Amino acid sequence: MKRQAYQPILITDASRSQDDQLSSRQKRYVLMMGIRVACVIVGAILVGAKAPLLWLWLPLCGVGMVLIPWLAVLLANDRPPKEQHRLAARFQPDRRDETPPMSLTAEERPHKVIDVEP
Repeated sequence: MKRQAYQPILITDASRSQDDQLSSRQKRYVLMMGIRVACVIVGAILVGAKAPLLWLWLPLCGVGMVLIPWLAVLLANDRPPKEQHRLAARFQPDRRDETPPMSLTAEERPHKVIDVEP
């Protein structure tokens, strides 16, 4: 009788927890909104100082003030994709392997053999 090889259960492929996902999205949102605030401040300084090429810098700051909040909200609400769609899972048969990984007893586990020469 051929014995199946021992396959340990790996958690490296596990998805990140919802708390970790939420905190990373919150940090990204705060960073992007900080960039927006910087665009507002730079725009105000440029207008007050009557900087050269004001016609170029103000539209760039304006685009940053309008585009960055929109992107920040989109990215803050973004979640990683699910493995399968819920309805697709209903109509397709489950393709997972039904046999759990084998667990070896202490006697069955491979032992390291140490050769000691007299």
